[in-house]
Amino acid sequence: VQLVESGGGSAQSGGSLRLSCEASGSTDSRNCMVWFRQSPGHEREGVAGIESDGDIGYADSVKGRFPISQDNSKKTLYLQMDSLKPEDTAMYYCAAGTGVAYNSGGHYCLPESGMDYWGKGTLVTICS
Repeated sequence: VQLVESGGGSAQSGGSLRLSCEASGSTDSRNCMVWFRQSPGHEREGVAGIESDGDIGYADSVKGRFPISQDNSKKTLYLQMDSLKPEDTAMYYCAAGTGVAYNSGGHYCLPESGMDYWGKGTLVTICS
């Protein structure tokens, strides 16, 4: 499985960007497709994940601002990023995996440990 992200770039605070992740190969055995991000000095965090049956989970930091969606016919995952803030500046990664058995307080797709395949990332920079 290969995952290729696109759509990163620079935007003003309050603006929008849309990230895409195109998958090649079979992700059918992977329940979760997830967007992660990592900024300098911080751990990588799962921000939005979608399960194969359509169930969705978000990190509190992006809930209500970053809707996740997918187009199965195009094998593409999207992250619409609205109301952007300078603290959203990070490298954004697409990942696929089976998730974890239990995630206290969060969706089971979001932990990094549940992912098997990773893209190389796309950089998002938000200016105030």
